[in-house]
Amino acid sequence: MKYIKLGTFCFLILALGLISSSYGEAQNNPKLIPREVLFGNPVKSTVRLSPDGKLLAYLAPVKGVMNLWVKTTGKDDDHPVTDDKKQGIHFYVWAENSKQLLYAQDAAGNENWRLYTVDIFTKEIKDMTPFENTQVQMIETNKNFPDELLLSMNKDNPKTHDVYHLDLKSGELTMVAKNAGSVIDWIIDGQFKVRGAIAARPDGGHELFVRNTESSKWQKIAQWDSENSMNSAPSYHSPETIFSKDGKHIIFMDSRDFNAGRLVTVEVATGQMTVLAEDEQYDVDDMLVHPETYEIQAVSFKRARREWEVIDRSIQNDFAAIKKIEHGDILILSRDNADKTWLIAFEKDNGPTAYYLYDRTSQKGQYLFNQRPELDEYTLAPMEPISFMSRDGLTIHGYVTCPVGVEKKNLPLVLDVHGGPWSRNRWKFDSKAQWFADRGYVCLQVNFRGSTGYGKDFLNAGDKEWGNKCHNDLVDAVNWAIEKGIADPERIAIYGESYGGYAALAGATFTPDLFCCAVDAFGPSNVISFIKALPPWMTSLLATIYKRIGNPETEEEFLKSISPLFKAHEIKCPVLIAQGANDVRVKKEESDQIVAALKKAGIDHEYIVFADEGHGFRQPKNRLTFYSTVEKFLARHLGGRCELEN
Repeated sequence: MKYIKLGTFCFLILALGLISSSYGEAQNNPKLIPREVLFGNPVKSTVRLSPDGKLLAYLAPVKGVMNLWVKTTGKDDDHPVTDDKKQGIHFYVWAENSKQLLYAQDAAGNENWRLYTVDIFTKEIKDMTPFENTQVQMIETNKNFPDELLLSMNKDNPKTHDVYHLDLKSGELTMVAKNAGSVIDWIIDGQFKVRGAIAARPDGGHELFVRNTESSKWQKIAQWDSENSMNSAPSYHSPETIFSKDGKHIIFMDSRDFNAGRLVTVEVATGQMTVLAEDEQYDVDDMLVHPETYEIQAVSFKRARREWEVIDRSIQNDFAAIKKIEHGDILILSRDNADKTWLIAFEKDNGPTAYYLYDRTSQKGQYLFNQRPELDEYTLAPMEPISFMSRDGLTIHGYVTCPVGVEKKNLPLVLDVHGGPWSRNRWKFDSKAQWFADRGYVCLQVNFRGSTGYGKDFLNAGDKEWGNKCHNDLVDAVNWAIEKGIADPERIAIYGESYGGYAALAGATFTPDLFCCAVDAFGPSNVISFIKALPPWMTSLLATIYKRIGNPETEEEFLKSISPLFKAHEIKCPVLIAQGANDVRVKKEESDQIVAALKKAGIDHEYIVFADEGHGFRQPKNRLTFYSTVEKFLARHLGGRCELEN
């Protein structure tokens, strides 16, 4: 089983009491949802079925800190197997032996991940990678090698990750693939050997290499120019690249000669390609792989909602049965080695994710739990897909979440800009969207050009358009909401994290009359200094960054023109800025310098720094403080509801 790269964060807050809205319409809203219910630690989350199908693991709090828990399937014997007291655990997998859990932790958000194992029976915890200033990434496990793991580390060179084999019994680490300097991803075959590598090219494109054995020479079998690189095999947003069971074919996403990323299989020896699934507008999002044969059984596309297309007829009845269990978008989270039991989940817009065990023999689902049962007491808002035409003729998609119980007319609006920017909003339960709507605001989320999932033409249209056409799409979305009569043009806020934080600063700077306030969480303010300060392990991606954003060595004036810092004096609205002191992706200096400029210009602003956070606020007390601060800020400037604190 292959794993995604690390980098997630959660949220939490504790407060009681209500205060009435300052504007009339919201007084008819349902009872206010406490921030802790929306942003607090979920009761249970990140559920995984053990390979032998006998156990379930999940994350849940122990004294307010997220830890690993285990239970026997069919029994109520839930118990924690870790007792972390500060940082919390956010990413983990099962070892194939069904006896150990493998998890990663860094120190205060510095992204120097270490790998730990916990024996679920003895609760013994071991640090398997006790190296300073080193980032570990889990790559793959294999059921035929139950006590082994392949991982990558930048131990020898901070710029590159080499592949290591880890013996989970002895703890022995052995390097099995050396990174020549440009490899950004490794591909493992069915025999648990490093047989493939994806390398970055100097022009922003990528190349795919394979070898017959671990001692053979690498051979290039495919390459993508920069126009295709983010909708093909190298993309972190695409399905994993895998070998067929016999190792003679390799399966990946490819947009060459096609607009969207389609799923293809290529014969290694001849290069002959066969298309497995495609859609002209939407990239393949995920795939379901048979655990024994490695055959592709189904693929999903994120259109307005997640949609599955079944390829293997042997599971058509399973998908038909699963659709009848509960409403929502289907997730297939894991399967036992016998392929008799599936762990599935249903994502909804107006309720938390619900988990089930699905028995393939009876074709019945056994309800386990949902992430946030407290939400059942409250009225949640639907997330509605929207689309509109941009000023230059592109179809832009997004979602709008409106307050419940009030007329959708002349309401305050929060434009919530996603990060990345090579990411996208999707239909799901979104705590922030529900929070904004519950406080009386329309939440508008826009997949502006440069967002992923809509094909390469749409994604590439965002190249070097930070602060320009990407921002125009956001402005056009606001104008769409105003023209529809939904939004009050005098009460428009812009909010975002990471790239979204940049967009919030850009909105306040480049369109100062549109927004009445802005919230920037760890967003770049000076694109030049942001790019120059990127961590060393992102060096191989610099060509892509230069192509997508701009090169600070050759395009300094252009990058200055799209950097809010240099026009901060033009801001007219109040600005709230939040930052993690240990952020290695968007350094604290990005926030410090815009705050200094705001102070110099006498512009109303607030600045909050979390000393023990990185790129995102993971620790409960910090998340509580952040969302409380934002809520009070928005209430002052938009007039919405606000929760009283003890």
